[in-house]
Amino acid sequence: MRICFVLLLIMAVHSRSSGQVLISLLLGDKLNTGQIEFGLDGGLSLSNLHGVDPSGTKTGFNLGFYFDFRLKNPSWVFHTGVMVKSTMGAEDIQVYSLNNPDLDNAFSGGSVIRKLGYFNVPAMMKYKFKNNFFVEAGPMFSVMNKATTDEFVATIEKKDDLTYKLKIKDRYHPLDAGLIAGIGYRLLKGNGMNLAIRYYYGLVDITIDDTTPGQYNRSLYFAVGIPVGVGKKSQETKN
Repeated sequence: MRICFVLLLIMAVHSRSSGQVLISLLLGDKLNTGQIEFGLDGGLSLSNLHGVDPSGTKTGFNLGFYFDFRLKNPSWVFHTGVMVKSTMGAEDIQVYSLNNPDLDNAFSGGSVIRKLGYFNVPAMMKYKFKNNFFVEAGPMFSVMNKATTDEFVATIEKKDDLTYKLKIKDRYHPLDAGLIAGIGYRLLKGNGMNLAIRYYYGLVDITIDDTTPGQYNRSLYFAVGIPVGVGKKSQETKN
């Protein structure tokens, strides 16, 4: 039965984020066992693109679900899941020609915000200390989704912003991979929320055009992991 619930959640990755979160909340207590902890994972992200100069850090939010698989050694946990809503990229990128004289003139003094939408799947080993701190590290694999755009922004007479969105998914490889590592703390004597800071270092040149400088994803995450149904499962075990 639990396998069916897991398959439903994985299939939900291809639908809207709100639907995925709703399913997670409804089925969380069904997915938690003595050896598996299920929960929601999300927070703030600060992303940039190594190889794009000039560029600045882009602030975003991410949301998904996670699984912690407890190993024989209680200090070790295998952490995975799916970040179903995750946007990388950069901002303050220099504008380029849109092959339209009117648009080029309108955005000549503006900048570009590059939004690269992904489904992220981490596969980290987590080591838990007795004081409820933990460290974690491992690879992370990402699949690009259709929410990938360049947003041209310019200010008109110091008042209003003029924007233009250009779809750029066809310029990038659909897959990304790299290393992610972090440090965190578990609240409520190791039974509450997980607070973590993680850094992702992309190893893959995500651009298709080999004649342009390579672009590599970099991202700093401030994450909150909220276990779903853990308290209920613990109460059932006591009874």
